Amino acid sequence: MDKKNLARRWFMRGCRYDRLESNLDQAIDAYKKSIKYDDKYTDAYVNLGFAYVSRGNCGKAVKYFQKVVELESNNPEAFNNLGYVYEKMERFGEARQAYEQALGLNSLNVETMLNIAKVQELEGNYHGAVEQYKKAISQDPNNVSPRFCLAVLYDRHDMFEEAQEEYKHILKKDPDHLKSLLNIGNLCIQLGEDEKAIRLFKRVIELDSDNAETWYRLGSAYQSVENYPEAVATFKRSISLNPFREETHMNLAEIQYFQYRSKFNGVKKEEITQRLRFILSINPQNNKGQKLLKELVEDNRIAKEK
Repeated sequence: MDKKNLARRWFMRGCRYDRLESNLDQAIDAYKKSIKYDDKYTDAYVNLGFAYVSRGNCGKAVKYFQKVVELESNNPEAFNNLGYVYEKMERFGEARQAYEQALGLNSLNVETMLNIAKVQELEGNYHGAVEQYKKAISQDPNNVSPRFCLAVLYDRHDMFEEAQEEYKHILKKDPDHLKSLLNIGNLCIQLGEDEKAIRLFKRVIELDSDNAETWYRLGSAYQSVENYPEAVATFKRSISLNPFREETHMNLAEIQYFQYRSKFNGVKKEEITQRLRFILSINPQNNKGQKLLKELVEDNRIAKEK
């Protein structure tokens, strides 16, 4: 059997280990045997690179992705892969250069534009990132990904009106875009538009009823408008989906403590105490939890003295 056929056989074996049997060590060995028989087998170099990325060894991954660039200097995907691993290593300048080389080979590639913009964000180049996202939007107006990235960038920089406009454009094209609905809801909370936020979070839950984060956000909105029964029910639903979220337990404990002090709905201090102890087991430095537990203990002491 000639060497190229042997290389292909070892490559296919590596793919089987990699994808079907999840045995990374054997996959890596098989890919290395593949390039031993054919040192120009770029697919094997690519798979080796990603195998080492998944192992957290980006230094070795770079070596293999650089080899692909040498072999396929006109392949934009080769430069995108190299940029990706540089980005993971936080070598942002080199990542940007690799992505720019990819874009030079295919100036219409929206994914590469987004890669460049992301690196510019990481470098702190706000204006460069905005410009790149806008170029990507112009290139493919029906693609919501560049617009969403731009909206999130505006959001991070407290440019709420600009962010909302971008989210609204997305929802015109995709009314069920979950992340946009959720992010607009979060913006409404920051702007004091709690009732609007509640409607948006409910819409997200209609589309994804197992989203613990959205149940938490909805509970917080109900808490803001002092609809405590709905807030309690909503926080409990969030906890059923994610039992270890500290903030959800804390918000629920605060409401239950208020209800207990108001003698509302028969809330028992034992339930609140148990919840607070759980919160402090997650984070012993939770000041709110410490304070509330201390107040409950003091209430209990005064009640016994009476």
